[in-house]
Amino acid sequence: MDHFDLRDGVMHVEDVALPEIAAAVGTPVYVYSTATMERHVRVFREALAALPQPPLVAFAVKANPNAAVLATLARAGLGADVVSAGELLRAIHAGVSPDRIVFSGVGKTADEMTLALRHGIFQFNLESEPEAEMLSEVATGLGMVAPVAFRINPDVDAGTHAKISTGKSENKFGVAYDRAHAAYTLARNLPGLKVRGVAVHIGSQLTDLGPLEAAFGKIGTLIDSLRRAGHAIEVADLGGGLGVPYDPALPVPPLPAAYGEMVARITAGWNTRLVFEPGRLIVANAGVLLTRVIRVKQGVNEPFVVVDAAMNDLMRPSLYDAWHDIRAVQPHGDRFVANVVGPVCESGDTFAMHRHMDRAAPDDLLAFMTAGAYGATMAGTYNSRPLTPEVMVSGNKWSVVRARQPIEALIAADNLPPWLATETA
Repeated sequence: MDHFDLRDGVMHVEDVALPEIAAAVGTPVYVYSTATMERHVRVFREALAALPQPPLVAFAVKANPNAAVLATLARAGLGADVVSAGELLRAIHAGVSPDRIVFSGVGKTADEMTLALRHGIFQFNLESEPEAEMLSEVATGLGMVAPVAFRINPDVDAGTHAKISTGKSENKFGVAYDRAHAAYTLARNLPGLKVRGVAVHIGSQLTDLGPLEAAFGKIGTLIDSLRRAGHAIEVADLGGGLGVPYDPALPVPPLPAAYGEMVARITAGWNTRLVFEPGRLIVANAGVLLTRVIRVKQGVNEPFVVVDAAMNDLMRPSLYDAWHDIRAVQPHGDRFVANVVGPVCESGDTFAMHRHMDRAAPDDLLAFMTAGAYGATMAGTYNSRPLTPEVMVSGNKWSVVRARQPIEALIAADNLPPWLATETA
């Protein structure tokens, strides 16, 4: 459920009409609903209420690192799953307590490890033996002890897009399942490390609980064997990845309640504190990308609806062939089949082909739905297009939470080398 609906023929986000935001801020612009995020947090927590220990729910910051989004989720009680020093600092700045932060990612640097240790994070999820050795060296150099888990690659096919699958043996993530005991033995013998957990994450946008259940089952078996080998396993990080409905024509992904029931059943008897890393599930349906139609160009078959949003604003369709529902902000009741494209000079700047949608005309506003996750955070400045602004709505109030970047700022960021600066002076 989200809080984007039609009132008197105009799409609103909570109690604010989208045309009001477009008129004040311009387009394209991302618009987020506070009420939707808060509801998704509540539903996810309720789904896990039967667990014997309160879990740590750590929002995957990569899904949407906007400070207002992170502050909203921090106030709702979420921690943070981070994969860089930048995400760590963003989370702390937004009010997330460091002892509720998990640091994941395959390429942590010594500087990032130092920063995280000094802030006192909850746990490092190690993804290789060399990473454990580096963290040991950093921690001992600081006279500190790092709490760690190894991320285990269970070789389970998540059944999702190849570019967001992370749990197969050929993926770059984690330690291979059959090397787990050797990795834990190494870590136990390294100074400066406190081994206390196991982590797993097999992919994003999962629409079937079967792969998750298979992966968690393997992790449960591993926890038993690690304990028999003398390792104190107190934490099990089960990652995120539960999908959200993008295409209304497809079956609805499993609801959080079904996920929670499966987790409680599979983890019964583990005697661990569970950690979860939801991202898309919390913020995807809480955001839309609002865009304006520039013109409608007749193609050989269907017309091209050219909008002012582009692939640099929302990369998912170009990168993953991702599907986003495209709705008219003020629908007239007519429908047609069209191709929706942006102004960037790439054939890949295409949002939808042969799409049955509300009929659009020049100057109409369209909303790309379910755009709150992996939207603004993946945006770039290709074709010298400034970064997209972001707006947060709460009830009848709204605020710009990231302003549109002026083109002058892009130009000013470049520096001419001395020999050119002299010639152009």
